[in-house]
Amino acid sequence: MNNFNIKIAFYSLVITTVCVLSEGCHSLNKTQKGAMIGAGTGGVIGGFIGKSAGNTALGAIIGGAVGGTAGAFIGHKMDKQAAEIKQTVPGATVVRQGEGIIVKFDSGILFDVDKTDVKPAAQVNLKNLAASLDKNPETNIMIIGHTDNTGPVAHNADLSVHRASSVKNYLVDNGIRRSRLNIDGRGETEPIADNSTVTGRAQNRRVEIVIMANDQMKKQAKQAGQ
Repeated sequence: MNNFNIKIAFYSLVITTVCVLSEGCHSLNKTQKGAMIGAGTGGVIGGFIGKSAGNTALGAIIGGAVGGTAGAFIGHKMDKQAAEIKQTVPGATVVRQGEGIIVKFDSGILFDVDKTDVKPAAQVNLKNLAASLDKNPETNIMIIGHTDNTGPVAHNADLSVHRASSVKNYLVDNGIRRSRLNIDGRGETEPIADNSTVTGRAQNRRVEIVIMANDQMKKQAKQAGQ
């Protein structure tokens, strides 16, 4: 990305952020605003960090961030949990971003082709992830389903929602409070790779689990920074 494009990307991000966080958006919480920032800036955020995740995941982390000393406190906690997940959930890709964690599963690890039931072989991974989430209760979790661009758009959208819901239900069955979990299905709208190649389509078929500080952790972080 050349300097001119970087400037355009930066100002686009600033404009979108100001618009979303302005007086007209008081009805939205921070995570929802962040998701809108991610969607509004499109590939801009992805270009800066190598498109390691979809815009909704990145936007949720941006929208929930507190920054400053409190943000550093939260980041330290997330570093520890991310390291634990890397050790105990070998089927996942763990990405640390800002004040959050993105845990990515290729859909093929979790589901059979065009199916929404979690495969028996994948259940150990999700059980281990649930154990980590249970040990770190001061977080909220967003589960986001994605597909490649093969097949009808409406079918892909439904499939992504149902897969995210299946992961949510499995985590609830393994002791995670339902109130901590939200789902979203993005269908084929947030590719992280080239859909014209087999390898790219495989990367785009994924489930992202975003782990963010809840209000209690943010309060502790702010108190620790005083």
